[in-house]
Amino acid sequence: MNPNNMFSLKDKVALVTGASQGIGRDTALALSKAGAKVAVAARSEEKLLVLVREITSAGGEALAIKMDVADQDQVKSAFKQVLDKFAHLDILVNNAAITRDGLALRMKPEDWDAVLRTNLTGAHFCIQQALATMMRARSGRIINISSVVAEMGNSGQANYVASKAGLIGLTKAIAIEIASRNITVNAVAPGFIETPMTDVLSAEVKDELRKRIPLGRMGTASDVTAAIVFLASEEAAYITGHVLDVNGGMYLA
Repeated sequence: MNPNNMFSLKDKVALVTGASQGIGRDTALALSKAGAKVAVAARSEEKLLVLVREITSAGGEALAIKMDVADQDQVKSAFKQVLDKFAHLDILVNNAAITRDGLALRMKPEDWDAVLRTNLTGAHFCIQQALATMMRARSGRIINISSVVAEMGNSGQANYVASKAGLIGLTKAIAIEIASRNITVNAVAPGFIETPMTDVLSAEVKDELRKRIPLGRMGTASDVTAAIVFLASEEAAYITGHVLDVNGGMYLA
C-alpha cells in the first residue's frame, strides 16, 4: 500500500453526533480532511451551519442536521436525511454526550435519566439506524466515544460514568453481533482533553489533573481525532470490540 494513501476515507460517508463543538467538531473536520463526506448532527443548528461552511470552504462536502439523539424519531429522520443526500453511510461516530454532575446520594432521577438517555440510549438509537444500511452493504465502521472515567471511575459523576461504561459494553456486544457482516465496532476512551467541557475547570483543578497524567499535559482534540480516523480507515479492518485509550497514561488497563 502506498503510505501516502494510508488512512484515506475518500468516497466514504460519515455521520458525527454531538458535532457542534469540542471533539465532535474536530472529528468532523478530521474525517473531511481524510476525504470523507460528513453529516454533522447536534441540537445547535447554528453552530453546525458554521462548521459546514468551514468544511465546504476547504473543498469538502458536508450536511448539517439538527438532531437530539435522545429522541428516537429525530434520529430516524436524521439518518433518512443522510441517505437521501449521500445514498449510503460508512462511518458512524457516536460522540453526543451531556453531563449532570452531582453526588450520587443527592442525584435527581431526572439528572440520571437525562444523561443515560443521551449518552447511552442515544448511541443505541443511532447504531440501530446505522446497522440497517451497513448490514445491507456488508461494510461499516461504528466508533463510540467513551471516557477514561468509564474505566477508572470519578467522584460526583455516577450517571456520566455509568453511561460511558455502558458504551464500552455496548461496543463489545454489537461488535460480536455483527462481525459476520464485515462491520467493526470500537470505542475511543479519551482522558482529560482540552475542550469546552473542560474549559469550565479552574486552573487549580487543571494543575491537579496534569499531575495525575504521566505525559504531563492534558490532551488535545487532535489527539483523539487521530485515533478516530484510524479506526474509521481500512487499515483498522481487523480491529473490533476494542477500546482505544487516549489518556496520556492516566489509566493503564
